[in-house]
Formats: sequence, structure tokens, C-alpha cells
Amino acid sequence: MNEEIRNSGEEQGYSLNDDRRVKVLSPGALVAKRFFRNRLAVVGLSILVFMFLFSFLGGVISPYGEDEFFYREDVINREFAAVTENTDFRYAAVDSKVFSSPVQAQTMLAIQKGSRSFTYKDITYLLQQEGEDFYTVSLNGEVIGLACKDIVTSSVEGQKLSFDFIFAALKAYSAAEESFEAEGAPCTLHADGSISRDGAEVAYVTRYVVQAIMPDIFLSRDFKEQLISSIENGESEFTYTDASLLADTLEEGEEADTPEEATATYIIEKQQNHSGYTIRQGQVSRQYDSYSYPSRTHWLGTDRYGMDMLTRLMYGGRVSLLIGFIVVIIETTLGVILGGLAGYFGGWVDNVIMRLVDVFYCIPSTPLIIILGAMMDAMRVDPTVRLVYLMLILGFLGWAGIARLVRGQILSLREQEFMTATEACGISVRSRIFRHLVPNVIPQLIVDCTMSLGSVIITEATLSFLGLGVKFPFASWGNIINDVNNTYVLTTYWFIWIPAGTLLLLTVLAFNLVGDGLRDAFDPRMKR
Repeated sequence: MNEEIRNSGEEQGYSLNDDRRVKVLSPGALVAKRFFRNRLAVVGLSILVFMFLFSFLGGVISPYGEDEFFYREDVINREFAAVTENTDFRYAAVDSKVFSSPVQAQTMLAIQKGSRSFTYKDITYLLQQEGEDFYTVSLNGEVIGLACKDIVTSSVEGQKLSFDFIFAALKAYSAAEESFEAEGAPCTLHADGSISRDGAEVAYVTRYVVQAIMPDIFLSRDFKEQLISSIENGESEFTYTDASLLADTLEEGEEADTPEEATATYIIEKQQNHSGYTIRQGQVSRQYDSYSYPSRTHWLGTDRYGMDMLTRLMYGGRVSLLIGFIVVIIETTLGVILGGLAGYFGGWVDNVIMRLVDVFYCIPSTPLIIILGAMMDAMRVDPTVRLVYLMLILGFLGWAGIARLVRGQILSLREQEFMTATEACGISVRSRIFRHLVPNVIPQLIVDCTMSLGSVIITEATLSFLGLGVKFPFASWGNIINDVNNTYVLTTYWFIWIPAGTLLLLTVLAFNLVGDGLRDAFDPRMKR
């Protein structure tokens, strides 16, 4: 009969080596063929391949480092000085205890009334007008204080003018004199209000009060004159070159070119509801190149610390994917071991392990992780150690589902004939579980682990977004998106969160698509 069939086949032109014969595929090849027929699964696999190349190869070829900062120089207008045109009387005293604040107040009342004297605590003081807006207060024939609107200011840094010098200078200034004698030395009073002694300027008279905001800054006469001139001319800013700083920057024999450090621009702002002005100095400040828009140098801009966003995304993908795979490996290892033991032995072993699984199912994972993250923040755990702890915690809290899956599969497999054969052959219990039962569970494990990878990455991103996961200098897609806690950043700097969010979305979606494809490929009952 067989001979007749063989002869019939030969007569029709067929042979056993003919290409048109039925091909028998191996189980692995059959699964691969079914998988690649699923277009969505292939799309997901393509996305994952791109993500791995982007994250692991991109960080290598990137010209920037993961924690490399970039800076820019900005001009910041900082409050530098205050200017007030003196419209009220100011006082100078030989002895502040004698010409005290109450006596000064009585002096003001006497000036307003036009009196030549006033009494305070049964003491009579004489008031004499020396010039316009200039009065002296005497007690027992001696001048003890002055009330004037003009101010005598020292031109020499650190020098304090005596009362006698101020009195003599104001008296000469009110009388429009060109010279006067003070402290036993002749002084010259110039038309611009400057006072010189021995050919050097020592003081000047002005009605403007110019005070530096910082007490250790001395404002020169030249600066004040240029400032007051700008105010009187109605200018909103002026540029001033500090001659002393210019001299310090010049080396011997060098020409006096004006360096940038010696020249500054000052902004004049009128104070609201006051007769004064605020002077702001434009200073060049080196700071982070924060939130720089995409450019040729930085294709996706920079973050709030001035780090290249594209490079951070590459390294962030590496960290997120590594965390996902290591956590799944930890979960799978624990789940396979405990689930395999529970499914094979049954009885009290199964009871104990399943109650342990129930306990882990009841643990509120998110609050626990938040508490542990806060503890690590308080203890200032090193970012590298923190990363290891994060993976261990996530892996230790996630094994229960895999253990239950493995147990269920082994409970059905251990009753089949091939397991009876392993017992008859005297194969050890360890080999029966891990060489015969567990390999038969691997297809379901692969599908479950693929699905779990997306969940782990989402969990890590959520924790990092809340500031409880990956810490600087490491980057992850979660802590990159953390910047959108600021509403202004969310609405203005799209390049901070959209690329990271897109990569996170595509990666998780790709893992889910691949998981669905593997599930269909491993299930022979699925229709093709």
C-alpha cells in the first residue's frame, strides 16, 4: 500500500524534498511568527528598540555630561544707592547730649515761629539765623548746634568732619565767601561747593543726600556730582567709570583703556510718594542658563539648572529603563521561588506562602514608599545608595502577583503525565520544580513581566515627580517632569515637560503592546 502511494506521488512530480511540502516550525519560531504578524506588537517593539538606542547609545555620543551645567551672563539691576533732595532741616551738634532730640524739636518750633530764643526745662537757648536755611543754637554764649538744609560731606573715605569745620564751612558758604579758616588751617571754598585744603579736596557742600545701600561702599564726589546732574537734567540712567577701580586694573606701562569692570550703568528711578530717587546698578551676573529655548547648541533647550535637556532625557531613559528591568527581575525571582514552592508542595507550605502573599497585597505600597522616601531625605542618603534602595523596595513590594501566577500554573502542571514520569525516574524535587515545572510557566511569566515593566516605570516616574524617587545628579523622566510643579514653567516652557512626557508615554505604551503581542503569540487558541 505504501509502495503504491509512493509511486503515485512520484508519478505526479512530488518528492519528500519538494519545497511545497508542509514545513514544521519549532515552538519558538512559531511564537515569533505569530508575534511578528501582529502589527501593533511590531510597532511597540520598534519603539522599544529606539528607546534603548536613544537612552544607552545616545548618552555615549552626546557631547555633554549628565550633570554638566551651562551658564550665561545677565545684567541685573540691583539697588545701589538712594538720593534725597534735602527739604528739611538737619542738625549737627558739639555734644549730642546737650543738643539732644527734644532740643532739636524745640529749635524747629522756634524757627517756624520766627523766635530768637526758646526755653526747654528752664534752660534758655538763643537762636540766630546765619544765612538762608542756616541757624545756630547757642547756650551761655557758645554755639552748641546747627540747623541747616545744606550738608557738608567728606570727600575722603573714612574721614569724619568735626563740628567746627562744618560750622565754618556752612557759614562761609552762606556768606558766599571764597575762603575760611577751620581747625587752624586755611580752606578754599569753590563755586561748585567743593572745599580744598593744601590743594586737595577734603569736603563739599550740597543739598542732596546720597547714601549707598551697602555700608562698606564709599561714593566719590565725582560719582555724586554726575548722579545729581543726571537727576536735575531729568535723565533716567547714566554711565560712570570708577577711576580708582580703573587705576587698580592697569599694570605698569599699560595705556588707560577703560575695562568693563570699571564701568557700570546706573538706573535712576523716582520713588513714589517721596522726593527721593532709587539708584540701581546694572551688574553682570554669571548664573545658570535656565530655561533656555531650543537652539543649535541645545536642541531641546535647558532646564532650570542650565543642563542640556536632550542629554538629560537620554540619561533619564537609561535610569528609568534600568530601574524597570531590575525591579522586574527582583519581583520575578522572588515570585518564581515562592510561587513554585507553594504550587508544588501544597499543604501547609502553600498555606503559609499564600497568607504571606495576602499580607503583601494588603500593604499600602504608595504611603509606605512615601514614608521611606521622606526618611531617606531626612537622613540625606547618597543618591546612588538611594537608587539601589528604591529598586529593592519596589521589587520587594511587587513579587506577590507573580508568586500567585506561578502557583496557579504549577498546581495544574504537577498533575500531568510528564511530572509522573519525573517522579518515576527519581528526579530530585528541586529539578522537578525548576527544570520541568517553571520552564512551562515561562511564557506566561514573559507576558506578565512585560506588562509589569510599564507599571514599574510609571511608579518610578510618579515618585520622582513627587521628589521621593531618583535624586540629582541622576536624571529620570519623572524628576525631569518635576519642573512643571511651577505653573509658569508648565505654560511657558513646553520643552521642559512635553519631550519627557512623550518618551514616558511611548515607552509604557510600547511595553503594553509588546505584552499583548506576546500573550497572543503564546496562546495557540487565539485566532490569526
